[in-house]
Amino acid sequence: MYRKDYSARKYVIIAGFTLVAVVILVRLFYLQVYTNQYKLSARDIALRRVIEYPARGRIYDRHHKLLVYNDAVYDLMVIPRQVKSMDTLKFCRLLQISKAFFIKMMAKAKHYSYYKPSIFLKQLSQKDKGPIEEIMYEFPGFYFQTRTLRHYPYPIAAQLLGNVGEVNQRDLKRYSYYKPGDYIGKSGIEMFYEKELRGKKGSRLVEVDVHNNVKGSFQNGKFDTLSIPGADLTLSLDEKLQAYGQLLMQNKKGSIVAIAPKTGEILAFVSSPTYNPNLLVGRQRSKNYNRLLHDSSKPLMDRASSGTYPPGSTFKLIEALIGLQDGVVTANTWFTNQGPASKPIPSDSYISPVQMKLAIAASINSYFWKTFRAIMDNPKYANTHDAFDAWRKKVLSFGLGHRFNTDIPFEKPGYIPTRAYYDKVYHGSWNAMTIRSLSIGQGEILVTPVQLANVAAIIANRGYYVKPHFLISMSGDDTISGKYHKKYKVPFNQSYYKVAREAMTEVFTSTHGTAHAYYMKSLSQAGKTGTVQNPQGKDNSMFMAFAPVEHPKIAIAVVVEHAGYGATWAAPIASLMIEKYLRGKTKRPLLEKRIINADLIHNQKLKKP
Repeated sequence: MYRKDYSARKYVIIAGFTLVAVVILVRLFYLQVYTNQYKLSARDIALRRVIEYPARGRIYDRHHKLLVYNDAVYDLMVIPRQVKSMDTLKFCRLLQISKAFFIKMMAKAKHYSYYKPSIFLKQLSQKDKGPIEEIMYEFPGFYFQTRTLRHYPYPIAAQLLGNVGEVNQRDLKRYSYYKPGDYIGKSGIEMFYEKELRGKKGSRLVEVDVHNNVKGSFQNGKFDTLSIPGADLTLSLDEKLQAYGQLLMQNKKGSIVAIAPKTGEILAFVSSPTYNPNLLVGRQRSKNYNRLLHDSSKPLMDRASSGTYPPGSTFKLIEALIGLQDGVVTANTWFTNQGPASKPIPSDSYISPVQMKLAIAASINSYFWKTFRAIMDNPKYANTHDAFDAWRKKVLSFGLGHRFNTDIPFEKPGYIPTRAYYDKVYHGSWNAMTIRSLSIGQGEILVTPVQLANVAAIIANRGYYVKPHFLISMSGDDTISGKYHKKYKVPFNQSYYKVAREAMTEVFTSTHGTAHAYYMKSLSQAGKTGTVQNPQGKDNSMFMAFAPVEHPKIAIAVVVEHAGYGATWAAPIASLMIEKYLRGKTKRPLLEKRIINADLIHNQKLKKP
């Protein structure tokens, strides 16, 4: 019987085993010589990945005064799988926490991860950290991680600067950069420039002993990445002017916005009532935030950008400029002080008829109703509705009815009613008489204080504005400072701005002027009062101004809610702010004392001036 010879196959089998052995040896050589992957895994219990949180960027005012900086704090971290038998009562006593709180936080940490570190107790000060720091070896699985919290050396501009808080679930879903326990800008400038201020996280791989003490970096930092500090910001805010504005507005509801007319840089951005920004820092943040949130005076609201109001008589300047531009009136046009929305000149004698400048200075309603009617009846338009569309377009050119879309936090657009709105309300049947309240800045018109200050800047600049903004410069970015330099023209004839400026000057200089009581011979001012009807109660007091008249350096708007006449409260506040900014001090102590001591929130009984 023939028998097959299989002897040659042994060489194939030997070759196969040899090949497998060679592959294994090569792999072992690679793992031991060229990579630490398994070495790291084996030593994982002795290594710790420490996140290096960057210093958040600082914020300065226009004179390089530090408005926001960082203080060191410490988060107590825990890795549940490393927590072994320990004296829990001693641990709780040192940290001044209850055993129930300990159990709760341990359960939370285990739910997050049994192997990854998470925050057990956050934002401890050096004083809080001290009692436990030297005996950390008694509490395996726990260690401290350094963090920073914001600090505000001046208790100003809380709503503008904003605050920083721990990320929530919405933040984690929206941004992949953040992990649970991280901090993020929650409002104001802190939120708007979050990406620039936060910097970039780094990490270190460190060796720890059995007592959880750090022994040094692993392999001389081969696996470490450096953190990158956040950018420092220089804002246009003037710390002294901001603080003075807050002092004048204490115990009042409202706002002050001051702008450098030629650049659009915002000098002061006061919202009142306000609060100390340090209240929303540290472990008391949640408690204080809830208290502020439920405060009936709404201190968290930034009235300077989010408050919307009818502009009242301040709008008469826009009405006059449109009438002049449309050619339906001139500076020498006379109207009697009679008819709808009539208002007598505040003097012993009754003067009628009047011309435009005196009508502005004395704030005569009927003059602007008649100007508005002339605009709506302009024969160059097919009908009143077309004339209204043209009127609205000119109003929008003053920066009203839309956001500036700069770095102003929580900015509202205000509202300028549309033709479609009136068609809906009046079923298409309306005319100048129907909407006559617009002529004096009432009705459906709504503006924000920052928009009103910008209107003052336009007239100060004789027909242009740079969008109001805060950022002057940012460290590490030489191009950002030019971001907001574009000029926006309001294309009216230059001679008409001259009329408006002269009329605003007479508001102070004329004996009939509504702000004549605040005239200063040595400092030229131009302004316009507004006493704005308020369906919710007493009238709002409003004023806008600029100074010095010939070479303006400040444009300002003031709103004092439920305060009464514009000349009684808003005008003197604006005048004091102007004096403070241009002179560095004020020389009207009695006026200053009256404003500072006035409590218009708790005492609404105001006397007619």
